[in-house]
Amino acid sequence: MINFSFGPNTILALILGSGVMILYLLRIVKPEVAREEDIFFTTIGLLYCGILIVHGWRLDPILLFSQVLIITAVLVAGWENIRLRGLIASISKLKKKDK
Repeated sequence: MINFSFGPNTILALILGSGVMILYLLRIVKPEVAREEDIFFTTIGLLYCGILIVHGWRLDPILLFSQVLIITAVLVAGWENIRLRGLIASISKLKKKDK
């Protein structure tokens, strides 16, 4: 039996799901920034979203708060990683242009 209800766990899963889908769509928009391991992290993130949606109703408030903190840290670290990848790609492009 699957107990699905729209609550804070679903909102959290949708936020994380959109974040990992942005990571996957980065392959189409900016392929010079994308890495091969992004597919692995996207798959793990989508699996985690599914678990949060299906089993998140069991989370008591302190566990839900810990999930909020973990997902926030993951999304911020991912955003910083993508920004740094873009900077590295632009620096390498400038170095190739100077040669």
